[in-house]
Amino acid sequence: MADRDELLFPDEDDRPLFADEPAQPAASTAAEPAEAAAPWRILIVDDEADVHSVTTFMLRGQQYLGRGFEFLHAYSGREARDILAANPDLAVVLLDVVMETEDSGLQLVHYIREELGNRTVRIVLRTGQPGKAPAARVIVEYDINDYKEKTELTLEKMLVTLISALRSYHFITTIENNRRGLKRIIEASGDIFERQSLERLGRGVLDQLTAILELRGDPESSGGKASGLTAAVIDGRPLVLAATGAFSPFEHRPVAEVDTAMMRTALDLARTRPRGFYCQNGSCAWYFKSQNGSENFLYFEIPREVDEDDHDLLELFFTNVSLAFDNLFLNQGIEDTQKEIIFQIAETMECRSAETGSHVRRVAEYARLLALKVGLSEEEAEMLKLASTPHDLGKIGIPDAILNKPGPLTPEEYTTIKTHVWRGHDLLASSPSPIIQAAARIVLLHHERWDGQGYPQGLKGEAIHIHGRIIGVADVFDALSNKRVYHDRWDWEAVFNHFREERGRHFDPQLVDILLECREEFVAIWERYNAVGIEFG
Repeated sequence: MADRDELLFPDEDDRPLFADEPAQPAASTAAEPAEAAAPWRILIVDDEADVHSVTTFMLRGQQYLGRGFEFLHAYSGREARDILAANPDLAVVLLDVVMETEDSGLQLVHYIREELGNRTVRIVLRTGQPGKAPAARVIVEYDINDYKEKTELTLEKMLVTLISALRSYHFITTIENNRRGLKRIIEASGDIFERQSLERLGRGVLDQLTAILELRGDPESSGGKASGLTAAVIDGRPLVLAATGAFSPFEHRPVAEVDTAMMRTALDLARTRPRGFYCQNGSCAWYFKSQNGSENFLYFEIPREVDEDDHDLLELFFTNVSLAFDNLFLNQGIEDTQKEIIFQIAETMECRSAETGSHVRRVAEYARLLALKVGLSEEEAEMLKLASTPHDLGKIGIPDAILNKPGPLTPEEYTTIKTHVWRGHDLLASSPSPIIQAAARIVLLHHERWDGQGYPQGLKGEAIHIHGRIIGVADVFDALSNKRVYHDRWDWEAVFNHFREERGRHFDPQLVDILLECREEFVAIWERYNAVGIEFG
């Protein structure tokens, strides 16, 4: 097999990611320039129309941090309340004190801070009657940010006052945005670390990325719609794990089919960055190589420029994503090792009997198929597949003379062989592992019968856990369809007739119906293991 580095990202002289078309230079793939930054929103509250006119005239054409000014106007405290309630993103309020009452402005300050709970907007008091509201008292008793007499506000001083207020507002909102962003990252990290497969982890990363950037994908969202994908090398091929927006049609398809020069360029640049992250002109890429050598990447496009704060948050987020991928691959390696150990133990036990080979692997596949058909999740079906393998573990304590006896068992021998369910259960029950716990349950229950005539507890119907009912069907199906020391292999018609006859007696009627309806799939599993040999993954 080729080296994984060569599969996803070939040598620099080769064509990266895509087999058919060379990468385009960065200059030809740049995104459209971002829209002009939104203006600072400023509310003028004053009962004198001339004050509004003079203020807007003085500040016309001025900018701060590349953003112009947008003015809203209120001519009374009551009018200002309505505007403030409807516009929580106001940056500055230029507020008169004396309007419909002598303290209208001060009442409005209380409304903003206490009733609206808005601690972010900067409030500059402007008064033409300083005696009505002495600066020393007002600045102490009210949560305002500046106090000016109207007569001292020349163009220069007005601009200095406003820029100072905007600088403070920008600083506060940056801190708040970072705080919310960090909160989202903490929440997102918890979510992505719970993902148990590459596909679900890829989907989770896209979902959480959208939340962090506040890009919800609906037309009413101020952030706009994001398009992105996550990909990884699976079975030697780079495949799209999950996708959103414009990339949705490529989900579960080869990466080479996603033919965009912009993505190729962004991914190549991401590989050169120390943290594997590149973002410019709304085109962003993240590249990660796990400790086991597997390569993974993410690419997304957003209709706005990613600012410095966004960039820092994304770098932090992808640091956690890298840990999540490493954690997944580490756990996968441990899980694969555990699976192999469990199968080896089960097959070692099977070697004590004179039965046909691959019994535990066939039963595992039958169990998985039944579980999916009866409506269990993919995760539970996979767990059941593994947990089924030691279902006969307790036979380790049964004498060979009984276990491999070619003829009928005596009542005493039958009593002895029935003890294998408790023996196996007791060997497994003390483990804290959920899979081993499920295996212990299966060992105990797979000889129970739907009509209550089984052993060891004589449970009936749905009192038997679904796992036990499934393995009961799978185990008998395999026993009848393969040669045993006590009988020859049954032909298929005899096997399926037996299940028809025992429907609602020995076996769960629903599971029997599934077996009969999907007989070709069960026969195909039998043929694969009996004709080709052992294949299990």
